[in-house]
Amino acid sequence: MKTLLNVIWLIFSGLWMALGYAVAGLICFLLIVTIPFGIACFRIASYALWPFGNRVTDRRDAGLASGVGNVIWLVVAGIWITLGHILAGIGFCVTIIGIPFGIAHFKMIPVSLMPLGREIVPSSAPAAYPHYRWG
Repeated sequence: MKTLLNVIWLIFSGLWMALGYAVAGLICFLLIVTIPFGIACFRIASYALWPFGNRVTDRRDAGLASGVGNVIWLVVAGIWITLGHILAGIGFCVTIIGIPFGIAHFKMIPVSLMPLGREIVPSSAPAAYPHYRWG
């Protein structure tokens, strides 16, 4: 079922979103200083192609630099991209058939809002063990 959803998603939304993220990634690579944002754009582009069967997790090794980069991303691009996902999600949810695709847009909001320090993993991958301090 997720393959069918991914193919329909690719036709109606995924290809255009992935191309947009890829172009943004290329621009970030041209502006040398923004290469970490370019890497994040390409990571989001791969997620935008096939969102069903994948999920976003936080990276355990993300540090202060990721937090600072996320604040910069939030101000420069994150808010606008997130508004686009919200509007597209609402547009898809207007029809009953489009609800899974609207939910996929809503699922992309956290990674498009703050992409640094996150990774895309298959949904079948086990969730990371919570951080507990033992002794």
